[in-house]
Amino acid sequence: MSGYQDGRLRARWRRATRLLVAAAAMSAGSLVLTATLTAGTANAGPAQRAALAAPTVSSVTAGGAHTCAISTDGGLWCWGSNYGGQLGDGTTTNRSAPTQVGTATWTNVDAGTGHTCAVRTDGTLWCWGSNFRGQLGDGSTTSRSAPVQVGTATTWARGDAGPQHTCAIRTDGTLWCWGFNRTTQLGVGASPYVANTPLQVGTATDWVSVSTGYGHTCGIRTGGTLWCWGASSDGQLGLGNLTPQTAPAQVGTATGWTGVAAGYVHTCGVRSGALWCWGENGYGQLGVSGSYRTAPVQIGTATTWNRIAASSDTTCASRTDGTLWCWGKNSAGQVGDGSTTHRSAPAQVGAATSWTGGLAVTDHGCAIRTDAGLWCWGDNSGGQLGDGTTVNRSTPAQVTLPA
Repeated sequence: MSGYQDGRLRARWRRATRLLVAAAAMSAGSLVLTATLTAGTANAGPAQRAALAAPTVSSVTAGGAHTCAISTDGGLWCWGSNYGGQLGDGTTTNRSAPTQVGTATWTNVDAGTGHTCAVRTDGTLWCWGSNFRGQLGDGSTTSRSAPVQVGTATTWARGDAGPQHTCAIRTDGTLWCWGFNRTTQLGVGASPYVANTPLQVGTATDWVSVSTGYGHTCGIRTGGTLWCWGASSDGQLGLGNLTPQTAPAQVGTATGWTGVAAGYVHTCGVRSGALWCWGENGYGQLGVSGSYRTAPVQIGTATTWNRIAASSDTTCASRTDGTLWCWGKNSAGQVGDGSTTHRSAPAQVGAATSWTGGLAVTDHGCAIRTDAGLWCWGDNSGGQLGDGTTVNRSTPAQVTLPA
């Protein structure tokens, strides 16, 4: 870890997260797992038939120790650690199997460390869970165990929840952020220190995506330009220096950026099919050897990367051939390669070539295959793998939503 890193703050955050997850009492859930992918419907037993009839998944997000997914019918499901109410089921009881969040239909969901935000089909934005730093955006710092609406706007397109701040884009292309602003990660200057309602980031109306890290944020505009702001303790802004930014600053002059993912203190992005990473590299999360990088460094020579996910100290990405690759911290098996060895270069997750759906990773990972089946692996201390246990897995295991 770089000497520039705020070690005490980071240690406190990680220690608090571990204690909260460990202290939360587990409640047994019921989950039907698909026992085999080759068994036909006619020969399937009752459990297999139930799994085959269950809803399939269109998107997935991984929080600190919880997971949420939207089914193809628009239903929202969450499971795992629930100490702050981040599962949205009205309780603070952990769930080791998927539980539905109300009956509304949803289009987008993103999980932070201890909170979750999602957009409904009517364009309204809702958040729930931990709210000590105003990250729910409801005008308070009160934690919520059920979804609470963020303002009254009906033009929200998508959101991204970080450890203690949240950002979201509206259909008019404007970008809004709220929550903790200690390292200017909101992009609105050094003040306020905490914002408990959304604040517009500049006046641009061409934002298409945003990703929130621990103390920094990055986003892409319609022209394919990449912008980052907030802390730069290890070069996570990609600007070639360690200077923090209070407002969005362009990363280089290149266009062609199609995806960006902000991790704990590192960032990765896809540009014209090539994969680039920068920032802290203590676990190899940049996909190269050596120390931190203050400017983007290309990972290999492949130009067929199409999706990127990063959070905590692990990174995952998929290629156009349907293969899935992960690297970085692997103490809980979150790289998914069957080991717990940290990786400083992309390691393929199994041999499947059907990973073409959603992708998310923190200390656990989840991804969707072409058949809309959901698979998760890694840390399972809060039941976030959704398999009814709290046992870690170093390879993907299928998760089935209740029928």
